[in-house]
Amino acid sequence: MRTILSRSVTTTFRRVSARKILIDTDPGIDDAMAIFYALESPELEVIGLTTIFGNAHTDVCTRNALSLLEIAGRTDIPVAPGAARPMAMDYRGPADFVHGADGQGNVDLPPPHTAPLAITAAQFIVEQIMAAPGEVTLVPLGPMTNVALALLLEPRLGENLAGIVLMGGNAFRGGNASPAAEANVINDPEAADLVFGADCPIVMCGLDVTEATFMTSADIARIAGLDNPRARHLARILPYYEAFYKDRHGVEGIFVHDSTTITYLLAPELYTSVEQPVRVDCGGGIGRGKTWAASRLTDRESPWSGRRPATILTGVDAEAAIRLELGTLGVRGG
Repeated sequence: MRTILSRSVTTTFRRVSARKILIDTDPGIDDAMAIFYALESPELEVIGLTTIFGNAHTDVCTRNALSLLEIAGRTDIPVAPGAARPMAMDYRGPADFVHGADGQGNVDLPPPHTAPLAITAAQFIVEQIMAAPGEVTLVPLGPMTNVALALLLEPRLGENLAGIVLMGGNAFRGGNASPAAEANVINDPEAADLVFGADCPIVMCGLDVTEATFMTSADIARIAGLDNPRARHLARILPYYEAFYKDRHGVEGIFVHDSTTITYLLAPELYTSVEQPVRVDCGGGIGRGKTWAASRLTDRESPWSGRRPATILTGVDAEAAIRLELGTLGVRGG
């Protein structure tokens, strides 16, 4: 019942037409969940995927994006390949211990039948936003290199975006890639800092809420019980992800990271937040990649001054968020 209520409440104040989103992604097991979740949400129109390094190398992530769209029966959605390395450092390498060497739990997907676009992710982002001013929301699920490059390529991009809803950062708790930093941000701190300075509404779905949103192994088993290609793929890849969480955290289930962006877009009332500008530590010390929110600005020369406040999610109705995602994917009942 909670899922049905959430969907009915949110649609009363949302536009009749679907909200256009462009997902920047490094698939990634949790990226696969988020992409399928978005594709199954009638409130959202996915107008494209752009790919980035992170969970795997960019070429692997591009193949995965094409394959996921093929599994979902949505090969009409274009995929643009992105940057192969961060803006100002070497790529730290794939997270194969979390997602497998192929980014999809080592299931060895066959090569996709479709091909990516011949333009870069940054070019594609600029083209899509500038063709529909104020209509497209960017949803970065990985390192923010492509988004940063697009902002540099087109200085008017921010003012033409509907907004950015990103998975990344950790404002008020420790990191998951280092004691200080979250994985997406530490993979390109310079890009993340540039994006947090963009002149558009920004929602930060960071570890503050994603690590408070827990999907149990029993929940995951209910996805595996569904009879459709998306669920069958998730049933193949999620055990690898679960095994990482059991080994690393001693839990039976997973934290819900990337899908939090989609849940926020569908049901923002499930979250509490604060409005504070954000800077990213781009130094070479132990704090590199930390996202610092400024709760008070008394110094006009502060590094945070002049920055538009971001909406930083700080709390979540986790039970309702899980029910909404499961219900959208097709799981019925409590």
